[in-house]
Amino acid sequence: MITGPLGSGKTTLLRHLLDTVSRKVAILMNEFGEIAIDSKIIQGKNVHIAELAGGCVCCSLIGEFEAAVNEVIDTVNPDCILLETTGVAEPDALIFDIQESLPRVRLDGVVTIADADALIQYPQLGRTTRMQMEAADVILLNKIDLVSTDEAAAAEEKLRNINRSAAILRTRHGRVDPDLLFGIGHEREIRLPLHLHQPEFESFSYATQAYLRRNCFEQFANRLNPAVYRAKGFVRFREESNLFNFVGGRWDLEPFAHDQTVLVFIGEGLAAKKADILEDLRRCEEG
Repeated sequence: MITGPLGSGKTTLLRHLLDTVSRKVAILMNEFGEIAIDSKIIQGKNVHIAELAGGCVCCSLIGEFEAAVNEVIDTVNPDCILLETTGVAEPDALIFDIQESLPRVRLDGVVTIADADALIQYPQLGRTTRMQMEAADVILLNKIDLVSTDEAAAAEEKLRNINRSAAILRTRHGRVDPDLLFGIGHEREIRLPLHLHQPEFESFSYATQAYLRRNCFEQFANRLNPAVYRAKGFVRFREESNLFNFVGGRWDLEPFAHDQTVLVFIGEGLAAKKADILEDLRRCEEG
């Protein structure tokens, strides 16, 4: 299981693993938002993907998750299954369900990704993030290149105070030796979790076949409403298309072939901000 807050680097880790792992892999992806962006990023690789959309895998999609696991085993028979949870998922209920209701699989381990930069910028951790860190067998302290040596040490100490048994590995762009993540085989006490999962985040999407003007879009990203914590998707400029990633005020564009602009925005209280954000974005469309 790969878990962690919104924008911490879960899909980036998946891309790295698919490039470096030789075994036969199936991926279950649970995304927050009405458009599945992450699975489109992975498409084209030699991998079987099953999407769990429209809810959170740790609560409203538990039944669909069990069915998806069994279908993957029956049709693909992979060596291992990688489950990427949505950034607002609390893993305890899912761990319990895997161990109690899926006898055909064994939970090898929980890998939680922590965003080093976000830990420094937003020192107060929410309940869901804390639970993700507590459940981990391995914590990847990702984006270590965005913080100073002292800040990295402070972030690691914060994680160690939350989870004293997990291995903490510092990473850039999710690059880690896969042998450190597979074969954990941690025995866990099976207990029914008290599940109080109440996602505070809202999301909306934007799609267009029009080209966007790059300069305009970069200005849009620089002044994006602070209510947006996470945005991701594909942006189509006349010269090329790009993968767009925005987390907590930082953003980047990576060349990535896609036939239209499709973006998902995630944050708190977005319903009241949606119209203004979309209006700003549409100004970037070529006439």
